[in-house]
Amino acid sequence: MHHDVLAFDAQATDTDLDDLRSRLAAARLPEAETVSGAAPHRRWEQGVPLADLEDVVAYWQTEYDWRAFETRLNRIGQFRTTIDGLGIHFLHRRSPRADATPLILTHGWPGSVAEFAHVVDELADPNDPAKPAFHVVAPSLPGFGFSDKPVTTGWGIEKIAAAWVQLMDTLGYPRFVAHGGDWGGVITAILAGRFPENVIGIHTTVAQPPPGLTTDGLTAAERQWVDDSRDFWNHRAAYAKQQAARPQTIGYSLVDSPVGLLAWILDKFAEWTDTEDTPFETISRDSVLDNVTLYWLTRTGASSARIYYESHNSLDPDLRVDIPSAISIYPRDIEKWPRVWAQERFRRIVRWRTPDAGGHFPSLEVPEFFVEDLRDGLTAVLAAETES
Repeated sequence: MHHDVLAFDAQATDTDLDDLRSRLAAARLPEAETVSGAAPHRRWEQGVPLADLEDVVAYWQTEYDWRAFETRLNRIGQFRTTIDGLGIHFLHRRSPRADATPLILTHGWPGSVAEFAHVVDELADPNDPAKPAFHVVAPSLPGFGFSDKPVTTGWGIEKIAAAWVQLMDTLGYPRFVAHGGDWGGVITAILAGRFPENVIGIHTTVAQPPPGLTTDGLTAAERQWVDDSRDFWNHRAAYAKQQAARPQTIGYSLVDSPVGLLAWILDKFAEWTDTEDTPFETISRDSVLDNVTLYWLTRTGASSARIYYESHNSLDPDLRVDIPSAISIYPRDIEKWPRVWAQERFRRIVRWRTPDAGGHFPSLEVPEFFVEDLRDGLTAVLAAETES
């Protein structure tokens, strides 16, 4: 069943942009955190420091240019289609190359298509003709960005994966490769496990193992990964528990206050990137604000949080991936699991990498490396598929 695919033009109203600036100008801020003046790694331990927030708010209010980002999205090519009654927005850039492979890129929270906007061209039409080329599709998750907000429960990761297969089929891509991180990585694993006839292979930055594996026989470094990952979920995942349990409650703050939204998201960019102090060591203020402003203008603070209500801790323990998988675990990501654990779920790992730099947002932190790693991983996947 092929639905209409309609071109989509991102165009915020001047009224909305003026309203954003006036809200930023009228912001009521708390006093400084009581750990201000502490060493860099401790400066953030109560959350986003006041001085850092004030700096970004001033830039957002007076210098940041949303129109430049809108123009970039419109130049890539934006579309919407309806799947299971829900409008889904996506970027789509067809490669000019005859040998290109269809590729779907899935973002997570608090990300968006802004994570991929600057790498689409190079993936679709590489400067070096020896590099592989891809027809790139980057959808906005339900309740995120310019996709519709679900009005009923049920839009969890399994339904999203099924919708992605339908989306790709509608675009004339019955077989494709897939990449994701964060929720996008989990959805990519489900795509691979549930739809092996459609998905050739995957590249992911998160490889969640099935539950209940033993640490016996792990190296010291592997045990450290397990300890760090468990520490993350036990002590640094309050945001996830909040969004899983009470997305509507936090949603009022995120939709009503741009400063509240910025702080909620900036906190993650600081903690989850391969940086010593501020995320702006590796990611520009403009890139972070492109992402935050997309959430603000689309009023998706509550609707995006609901993916946790739908899907937190819901990955099927029995899901297995038998198609080729390339996995890259960045050093400062939030979840890192040993290869011997990962391969209990991902049964055909054709490439396993542990890059030297980067965290949870590698396409923004180390974009050139990210593109090369993604290409090399998918090249290994495609080669393995040809052999089988």
